[in-house]
Amino acid sequence: MSSRVGVILFPGSNCEQDAIEAVRMLGGEAELLWHGDETVAGVDAVIVPGGFAHGDYLRPGAIARFSPVMAAVQRFADEGGPVVGICNGFQVLTEAGLLPGALQKNRGLKFLCATTTLRVETTSSVLTSGLAVGDHLRIPINHFEGNYTCDPETLSVLKADDRVVFRYVDNPNGSIDDIAGICSSGRNVVGLMPHPERAISPLLGSDDGVGVLQSLLRAATAA
Repeated sequence: MSSRVGVILFPGSNCEQDAIEAVRMLGGEAELLWHGDETVAGVDAVIVPGGFAHGDYLRPGAIARFSPVMAAVQRFADEGGPVVGICNGFQVLTEAGLLPGALQKNRGLKFLCATTTLRVETTSSVLTSGLAVGDHLRIPINHFEGNYTCDPETLSVLKADDRVVFRYVDNPNGSIDDIAGICSSGRNVVGLMPHPERAISPLLGSDDGVGVLQSLLRAATAA
């Protein structure tokens, strides 16, 4: 039985179809979840996709966090459901308090659209269980406010608890400690700035996102 993955659509999201296509290509079922819904409709996993939720007119994700669906996502996560925020979705998860820290403007104040190399730092998350620590993945980024930051105490906790999921090999945006992705204390909520759904075929330049999303589908099946 294939996993059902819900992909949230906010006003301004623009990567929801990429996520849906990637999930379906890997054998999962995918469906849109409307930002005004008060439930996640019994899905097995949730993806909060990239884009510009509500135009990012305040801070990226700061308005999206108040959407009715986010209360349902919080309940789903509290029950151990797999939740992944990609790019703008990572920003939404930090603003909603599902993940610590915040995302600020890139170092140099430039929009970045390029393929980066990530290093897998832990396999203890719903997004990396099928990978190996030290694996290098070629995954594209596409953001202006992807510079992850947090206070020293939070950084110490993330490192001590093995909650840094990915680091940049060559930091493109100034993120503290080269962080490209983190997870929650329960390991079931993950946020990352790079786009694994855009790296699922050599025709796209890399298929290194396949193992990442396959890990999510396995976690969804087990949830």
